[in-house]
Amino acid sequence: MLPVLALLSLLIGTGTSSPARAWAYLLGDPGARADAQLRLAVVDLRLPRTLAGVLVGACLGTAGCLLQAATRNPLAETGLLGVNSGAAFAVVVGLTFFGVGSPEGLLTWALLGGMAASAAVLLLAGAGRTAGSPLRLVLAGSALGATFHGLTSSVLLGTRSTFDTYRYWTIGSLAGATTDGLLPLLPPAGAGFLLALLTARPLSALALGDDSARSLGHRPGRTRLVTAAAVSLLAGCAVAVAGPIAFLGLLAPYAARALTGPRMSAQLLLSAVVGTDVMLAADVLARIVIRPWETPVSVLLAFVGGPLLVWIARSSRLSTAGAAP
Repeated sequence: MLPVLALLSLLIGTGTSSPARAWAYLLGDPGARADAQLRLAVVDLRLPRTLAGVLVGACLGTAGCLLQAATRNPLAETGLLGVNSGAAFAVVVGLTFFGVGSPEGLLTWALLGGMAASAAVLLLAGAGRTAGSPLRLVLAGSALGATFHGLTSSVLLGTRSTFDTYRYWTIGSLAGATTDGLLPLLPPAGAGFLLALLTARPLSALALGDDSARSLGHRPGRTRLVTAAAVSLLAGCAVAVAGPIAFLGLLAPYAARALTGPRMSAQLLLSAVVGTDVMLAADVLARIVIRPWETPVSVLLAFVGGPLLVWIARSSRLSTAGAAP
């Protein structure tokens, strides 16, 4: 599905350039290649947006899979560690006090805010006798997320211009993505994917329970802290590109587990692919649902993710959807 959806993302848009003309451009038709407006649509707008969809979908899918495995909670998703709230607060600070207005500037501040929030969560969850436990991670993330949300609201109350820009960013969309803006995110995203691969084996042992994992030579607390660091890198990159995207980190791992079973390495790989598929499909639909305008991709994901979350919560298989309760 991934190549098909990527191709559709290049062919379909909200403008006047038809899919047939875009297809001719991709095939190298001289007449199509001479059309400056068509080149703008395909190369400058749709191609970076497609690449952004691949990056965001893979990051959120992998991060959701890691988080659900580490906490043994099939309802966990990437907003749990306060990354979204930290990124939102950093964007508001950049807009209000530093005059940030460019997409690249917003991306940088969002990434820094997400990483700072994640570092704070890791510091809080990594101290004491129960360092790195699922409960400490969740509580630290929830507490800091609420704190950042309150600080964001207090700043927004007094700055109308900031609120207008922030409102556009926080709806969650791939519109405005650029290739130059994506390049700085490749190193932190690559580091997140590498950490995810390194934690696959320890997380498989962790699914048997902390005591069993220790008997196999693993350290559950350290595994969860490394996992949280990987989630922070991946979710921070995704939020920086597209804003807060809900439910994708829940949908992709759930679909991957249904296909792969308990194999953690296969879950991680398929979660990244499914996340990318879902993100690209939602973005293509966002361009055509109310054409010539565009629907925020986060809205379409909420329509799917909300009912799915209710169904999972009511399912008798809840305790086995991710790992041992």
